[in-house]
Amino acid sequence: MSRISVFSAPFLLGFDAFEERIDRLARSADGYPPYNIERNLGEDGVERFLISIAVAGFSQAELDVLVEDNQLQVRGRQKDEPGKDYLHRGIAARQFQRSFLLADGMEVKDATLGHGMLVIELERPRAAKIARKIDIRSL
Repeated sequence: MSRISVFSAPFLLGFDAFEERIDRLARSADGYPPYNIERNLGEDGVERFLISIAVAGFSQAELDVLVEDNQLQVRGRQKDEPGKDYLHRGIAARQFQRSFLLADGMEVKDATLGHGMLVIELERPRAAKIARKIDIRSL
């Protein structure tokens, strides 16, 4: 069965890579770890976002925050400690990868870890409106 894409419209040029990213994010989405996204619009017109991810039990060394190709990736890797003998193991050492697709111009400003929450601050500065006239040449 073929899939009809929103991005296949003839007036949407160059969005095929964007569609591939969305498909990749949709396939990798699961519920762990839970997260919140807050949006604030400053008086200066700058949009600010806070992504709060619940990472209780993870240390700073076990977390990575990467930005590559307009994609924010947060990874967590915990390792089992081989010397421990558990009578009950209710808290599993697990790994995760959470990805967020960023619009052009989005900037990751900061990441902080405290009280089991990883908070990532992003900003989208107000974009200048640019218009330019294209000269038409005759052959």
